[in-house]
Amino acid sequence: MEHYYSQKPSVAHNENKIHFKVKDFQLEFITDAGVFSKKRVDFGSNLLINSVPQTSGKILDLGCGYGVIGISLSLLNPSSEVTMVDINERAVELANRNIELNNIKNAQAIQSDGFEKVSGNFDVIVSNPPIRAGKKVIYPLFEQSIDYLNANGSIYLVIQKKQGAKSALEKLESIYGNCEVIIKDAGYWILKSTKTV
Repeated sequence: MEHYYSQKPSVAHNENKIHFKVKDFQLEFITDAGVFSKKRVDFGSNLLINSVPQTSGKILDLGCGYGVIGISLSLLNPSSEVTMVDINERAVELANRNIELNNIKNAQAIQSDGFEKVSGNFDVIVSNPPIRAGKKVIYPLFEQSIDYLNANGSIYLVIQKKQGAKSALEKLESIYGNCEVIIKDAGYWILKSTKTV
């Protein structure tokens, strides 16, 4: 069974173009079969984009898909530097095409299995994690994330309540010593943990 978190999707290409408005920006995205939420920007990603406070620091979009979150945040934070990573090579190729399509100058996408090819530290990490991959896949990412944050940096996650938001909150609390639900909307929770000094 192939999933959007497969490294090399073999499903036949079926490209599509979607439009998305974030604040005052009109964006276009090329999507394809074998990537997450190919027909429209999903509610959770949209909620996450609008929950992250403005920053001039470094942002990591972990599990970027075709680039909606990272590209949106790069526009909303023009003085920031955005790195986008995904295990799915098709998603990363689309993300880079979408960076170019939307004339983004402060973002790049690279293929990486979690943090494998990520270097440096970040002020903000954002993720709409692949819940269907299971806790054995996503919880190690939570555990590793603290090592890639600068002091006082924060991780923001979107998870549906019915898909384990409460247990994710408890897991983050055990790693960071803190976790808060900053927004609840339509069954989606935005979780925030901060690397305290």
